Amino acid sequence: MILRLLLLLLLLTREIITAGDCTTRSSLARPALACGSTMISSLMGHLQVSSFFELSYYTTRLSIGTPPQEFALIVDTGSTVTYVPCSNCQQCGKHQDPRFQPHLSSTYQPVKCNAHCYCDTAGKQCTYQRRYAEMSSSTGVLGNDLVSFGNESELTPQRAVFGCETVETGDLFSQRADGIMGLGRGYLSLVNQLVEKHVIDDSFSLCYGGMGVGGGAMILGSIASPTGMVFSHSDPQRSPYYNIKLKEIHVAGKPLKLRSSVFDGRHGTVLDSGTTYAYLPAKAFLAFRDAIINNVRSLKKIQGPDPNYHDVCFGGAGWDIAKLSEVFPKVDMVFGNKQKLSLSPENYLFKHTKVPGAYCLGVFENKNDETTLLGGIIVRNTLVTYDREKNKLGFWKTNCSELWKQLEDTGCPTPAPLVPQNHNTTPAVSPSLAPSGLPPNSFPGKKIEFRVGVIMFNMSFSIKNSSWKPNFTEFEELIAHELGMNTAQVHLLNFTSSGNQFLAEWAIFPADSADYISNTTAVNIITRLRDHHVQLPERFGSYQLVEWKIEPQKERTWWQRNYLAVAAVASVALFLTLTSIALWFVWKNNRQQSGSYKPVGVTIPEQELQPL
Repeated sequence: MILRLLLLLLLLTREIITAGDCTTRSSLARPALACGSTMISSLMGHLQVSSFFELSYYTTRLSIGTPPQEFALIVDTGSTVTYVPCSNCQQCGKHQDPRFQPHLSSTYQPVKCNAHCYCDTAGKQCTYQRRYAEMSSSTGVLGNDLVSFGNESELTPQRAVFGCETVETGDLFSQRADGIMGLGRGYLSLVNQLVEKHVIDDSFSLCYGGMGVGGGAMILGSIASPTGMVFSHSDPQRSPYYNIKLKEIHVAGKPLKLRSSVFDGRHGTVLDSGTTYAYLPAKAFLAFRDAIINNVRSLKKIQGPDPNYHDVCFGGAGWDIAKLSEVFPKVDMVFGNKQKLSLSPENYLFKHTKVPGAYCLGVFENKNDETTLLGGIIVRNTLVTYDREKNKLGFWKTNCSELWKQLEDTGCPTPAPLVPQNHNTTPAVSPSLAPSGLPPNSFPGKKIEFRVGVIMFNMSFSIKNSSWKPNFTEFEELIAHELGMNTAQVHLLNFTSSGNQFLAEWAIFPADSADYISNTTAVNIITRLRDHHVQLPERFGSYQLVEWKIEPQKERTWWQRNYLAVAAVASVALFLTLTSIALWFVWKNNRQQSGSYKPVGVTIPEQELQPL
């Protein structure tokens, strides 16, 4: 079998929780877990996420047809079909990109009606239908065309069957993403189709960035297992989903008092990389919740961000995510082969959205059945390999925001570059070379050799109404939303105009909780801007990226690194000085008072009155 790798940047969007073929979709809501009676919901997020809770799915770019028509698809390991809106869709929402137009693709072919599919009313073309628990649905016809991943992969275009939507309802109608990329087990799955063509090995990997940092990657094809990766058997006959053999959960080194069979109910323990949180059967959830509470008695329990849910939340844990392990216990998941996956607090907590420095349990009770469902929160900063050929899933703790560097450090062969080493071809203001970092308009490629401190770029706009003046606050919020950043990170440095031509100068800084911007995030921001994936309202007209520059993280001076310690020492010294002065005055006053007292009978020198 040909060994080829496909490494894709996952691009940021917001809005819904997507799902597999049996799933729930809901905007940041906790999905009810029932599909047929068990539901596997998928939440994938954006490569540059500000926080796992705020951003509700991950997407990647997929091109279909000749010439290519590009779409943003939600990556879903629980779904077995890939679909996009069709040009003749009778009921489709307004999404990120234009609908697919089959008549404009010279390589498009309808999948003709046959004995293995349901046919349309005319009896000419195969159809598909996907319904979801909260009553959203996707219906359409099946087509066959060339699919490719554009500049993000060396994989040549391949023919694949996909769905062309004619009707959307519910969250599928209102979501911003164009459609779904199905990576589940099934003959229509994109992975299955690529494997059958011997284009990739029967394996793929996903890696999600940590809380408040983001970053990540998807790899189609096999990679050498990094040293330290732990595995669990996955039985495709046990359930149609990606399952593992979970036997025990340890909290702070102590196993929960549960029988191992509690994790083997219904579909067993299912890993759906897209599900937002984790869901345990009732007994397991109560034991886990109580164990966490008993290990954080120093923290105050507070109300959750949503009064409709009885979240288990703790206040006073602090802002620094890296120090959460000093407050919250380590959790271990023990597999059937005795191998152990260790979870840090970011793997079972999410940030409280209303109380700074507070966190809530991202593990909930599965009230609908006995399936144990492990969602994306469990595998933050974890490379997960879905080795379908050998029926096993691998887990390797790493920094997903810098996956390529981590793989190189372990001696593993790294995938092909994400983006070709080309440069910006849009009209540009002649820039001078930057004194440090990357020269302006020099595209960074798959990685940057330094920590990014600031990203600066200029955008030119051609606006029809020359008298229109933008609202700068709204402008910053729009750019921040499109790039998947916090508004506080995006700064409009300057805005100039000449007629209907506008030039905006921008700077993006690290989040408050981070010292630098991850390299993956920096590459992704420039890629989105360069390839015109930033979607702005029509009143902003069209834009061009005319110049960009990436500066490294500035080395902090001795004073910047130690000013808090110096301030503390100075405060103590000042306090001691003032205390000493106060004590000296008290001592002197007492001495003067004792010196002015004379016993009775003591001779006192005669004092002469001064003349008036």
